[in-house]
Amino acid sequence: MTTTLSSLPYRATADQACQWLQTQTGTPWTLARLLEEGGLPYVWIDYSQQWAELFHDGVTRYAAPVVFIEDKQHLAAGGTDVLLRFTRDSGNLAIALQEPGLRASLDGLHFQERDLLKLVKELLNPTPVEPETPLAPQESLKGLERHEIVQAFAGVGKINLEQGMLAGQGIFGDDGARVRKNSRGGKNNYLWNPVTLAFGLHDVHRVPMPHLKKAFATQPQLRPWKAAWLESLALLGE
Repeated sequence: MTTTLSSLPYRATADQACQWLQTQTGTPWTLARLLEEGGLPYVWIDYSQQWAELFHDGVTRYAAPVVFIEDKQHLAAGGTDVLLRFTRDSGNLAIALQEPGLRASLDGLHFQERDLLKLVKELLNPTPVEPETPLAPQESLKGLERHEIVQAFAGVGKINLEQGMLAGQGIFGDDGARVRKNSRGGKNNYLWNPVTLAFGLHDVHRVPMPHLKKAFATQPQLRPWKAAWLESLALLGE
């Protein structure tokens, strides 16, 4: 028998959030659906020497947001813990964590009341949107080729992007933005995720965020990735 929740706690567990959303919308909810609809989860983190960089002076515990898309996918796929590879520190500054990332207990996962109230409002009173240009076929969303990346991000910062990609420099993982081998083969013929690459350029190489935003707004080859880029920016409060 499915239980429901009529009142919403200030900090709701995933189960409480899903039960409350069901009472508001009349449809079943799961953690995967909540994340897909834009729900922003937080997880409690206690101070440790290993992750001291996350804690400002005097802070020993805080709720870290799960903002990185792949970390949210880990949860949606039924992960038995919370994985953080990119989050915000206790001072609300964006920070990339050293691989393999921080793992926290699912017991500390929760959603904030204000976020859930906003989500329900948007679901029950959707804002009309104008039709957009159809996205490119899904195959193209696996990544862009090196020359497309170089063209899209030309001039965004003082970094030799092509040289870095040829050297296999990675961000956010063993391969980082390099997502998979191109089917055409070749020694350096890889595909690259432009969203992951852009955040890496900003966080690691200090490329100004306005330059990256302009690239996604103006470069045709980045158009299919614009939705994922804007979603990531919104989650990070950029």
